[in-house]
Amino acid sequence: MKNLLAILTTLSLLFANVATAADNFALPAISGYDVVSYFTKNEAVKGNGFNTSEHDGQTYIFSSKENKELFDKNPTKYLPEFGGWCAYGASLGKKFHVDPTIFEVVDGKLYLNLNSDIQKKWEAEKTKNIETAHTKWPNIKDKKASDL
Repeated sequence: MKNLLAILTTLSLLFANVATAADNFALPAISGYDVVSYFTKNEAVKGNGFNTSEHDGQTYIFSSKENKELFDKNPTKYLPEFGGWCAYGASLGKKFHVDPTIFEVVDGKLYLNLNSDIQKKWEAEKTKNIETAHTKWPNIKDKKASDL
């Protein structure tokens, strides 16, 4: 009986620690892709986890120390538009998750999209879609994607 009680106590403590760790766990922004590489290499590059920065409650991961330093000097220069949500979705007043490899840098701004088919739709009327998304974004930015 003592052994069973000790096992149950240990399991209880273990699960409490797992729950606490899960509560504190957050996925990195843009699925861990290096936001600076979009601008410096015009390429989607995964961060390596050795170089990270926090900005506005988000963790950004970089592929190099140099990219981390560039970000730290001017984070807003490298942040994706629409909080990292799909640019085409924002033009529709929606929040769609993105594929970080589907992107375009336009006039020094990073735009991500859901997939290559959506990217084609976005590009067909890119200027109009960007303007519309910027108009709609203030009304949706603080809402849950599921509420839109």
